[in-house]
Amino acid sequence: MADEPRLFPERDAARGSGSDRHPVREAGMDTSGHRARLRKRLLETSDDALSDPEVIEYLLMTAIPRQNVKPLARMLLQRFGSLAAVFNADPRALMATPGIKETAAAALRIAGVSARRLARSAVQELPVLSSWQALLDYLHIDMAHLTHERVRVLYLNTQNRLILDDNVADGDIDEAAIHPRKVIHKAMDIGAAALILVHNHPSGNPEPSRADIQITQKIMEAGRLLGVTVHDHVIIGRQGHVSLKAKGLI
Repeated sequence: MADEPRLFPERDAARGSGSDRHPVREAGMDTSGHRARLRKRLLETSDDALSDPEVIEYLLMTAIPRQNVKPLARMLLQRFGSLAAVFNADPRALMATPGIKETAAAALRIAGVSARRLARSAVQELPVLSSWQALLDYLHIDMAHLTHERVRVLYLNTQNRLILDDNVADGDIDEAAIHPRKVIHKAMDIGAAALILVHNHPSGNPEPSRADIQITQKIMEAGRLLGVTVHDHVIIGRQGHVSLKAKGLI
């Protein structure tokens, strides 16, 4: 007797027999309850309930629902070096990782965006000089894991509240990237009374160079002439931060 025609041959072919089911689909079934246990720990225990690989894994689960993403989470952490580095990675670098497509890259990126916005809101709510640790936390989240040097100027009003966080340039800090008079004239244009210089060292070591100190002194001199105070120059690195003022260098 000839085989009867099947109503849904594509579905039957995709389903396959018990011996040749696709391992990704089997992983998606999560018969072990692993995903449910992660979710329960996340919702019912402390912020430290999930390890760094598990945090990445949980985000990937939302973007890749039918796959065991634990190996992928560990691969990302090994490749980029830390949880913060994964969340701050360029989307193109994320998608260069096998298994990471646009949806997964977006899920990881939104974690970094959220962290930066939360940290920035804490800085904006209070005078910067009286909430210095909040400022350092924000700068570290935003800059410590960059792979290139970024120069920015934080402009403050007379109450030392942040009125503009200006990303001046990407690249080495010198007068081509951050011209002293332009920095001070920008302050005058927006009505800023003071400013804080910030840049990062991609090497991880935040110790200032001779060029860092010299450009700071030139900006301070330009500021004195026009009534704009330079409170500090903060250098951010993965190993911490350095305040030129705290070190007595300015």
